[in-house]
Amino acid sequence: MDHTTPVRCWRCADTHPASLFCPHCQAIQQLPSQVDYFTVVGLPRNPVVDEAALALRYYELSRRLHPDLYHTGTAEEKEASLQNTALLNRAYRTLRDVVQRGQYWLELQGEQLGRENNRVPPALAALVFEVQEKLAEARDNCAAGSSEAAGAELAIIRTEVHAQFERSRTTLANNLTQWSDGNGTPALLQQLKTCLSEIAYLRTLLRDVDKESEASWNG
Repeated sequence: MDHTTPVRCWRCADTHPASLFCPHCQAIQQLPSQVDYFTVVGLPRNPVVDEAALALRYYELSRRLHPDLYHTGTAEEKEASLQNTALLNRAYRTLRDVVQRGQYWLELQGEQLGRENNRVPPALAALVFEVQEKLAEARDNCAAGSSEAAGAELAIIRTEVHAQFERSRTTLANNLTQWSDGNGTPALLQQLKTCLSEIAYLRTLLRDVDKESEASWNG
């Protein structure tokens, strides 16, 4: 995703870096498809984001891009308003959440989790084994008619998994703060992938526990 490619304003023909509005005549611009989300919201391309500043920027741009402002405008303005509003919403949803931002940052490095996401992360092996055992016990209690015991056991399991999930989120946030000027080392990149893989697996565990909890109460 190249955020440095210059674009040409459709109104004044000024050539400038990609932005939602032409810095020369302020006309709304159609951004190139490869533009990154940091450019969309007008923030430095860095995985550390000031969430308050991001929110202020988002609401300011949302007002300036609103399609109602361009209903009598040119075809270029109407199209740009619709496309940029959708793009801004995607950018904001991604950058405001540390996990989605981490996943996006990984993509910007030309990397993806791929098949690693389907394997049990080594650091979680003991927890996964414990959760599987406790889920089996909860199913047995439920089958024996002890739904309350099963529910209590599942609540404890969920607390443990969620606590690990929050620890992994903290590790991820710490990783993102170490990317100096948006650039990191191979070790940081590997840690980023590991954190995201753990978080993805923990989310799967939480869904499994919630599914069993629902089944135990319904049963």
